[in-house]
Amino acid sequence: MKGAGRAEVEPAHGRTLRRMSMNETSRFVRLRTELVVEVDGSGRLGEAALKHLADDPHLPEDERQHAEAAVKGDAAEALAYLVDPYDLVKELPGIELAQASWSSEVIDYDPDSPEWDPDEHDDAEDGEEL
Repeated sequence: MKGAGRAEVEPAHGRTLRRMSMNETSRFVRLRTELVVEVDGSGRLGEAALKHLADDPHLPEDERQHAEAAVKGDAAEALAYLVDPYDLVKELPGIELAQASWSSEVIDYDPDSPEWDPDEHDDAEDGEEL
């Protein structure tokens, strides 16, 4: 199963969008991160996700019911509802979150496998070979 979340900042109403110059677009930075976590107590994780959903006063009831059904017994869904990328940057000076998306999924993980090279993505993006 896979859980996901997405948040976007609402554009100002009544404004016409214009093409941004290179100086304006260079202010945006894409921060990519990948975490592999070990869930030791999926029941506790699910309970925390259910409490988080119950405590959210802005969540409409139909969405709450859907979310509660999704997190029961699914650690990936529970984790996706508990993790918010905004928490990583909200207190950084000079930063305003423009858009965020995230997902979680249950995986087969072997830390000794060469397939789990933490630098794998760096080489492909930089275009350099080590």
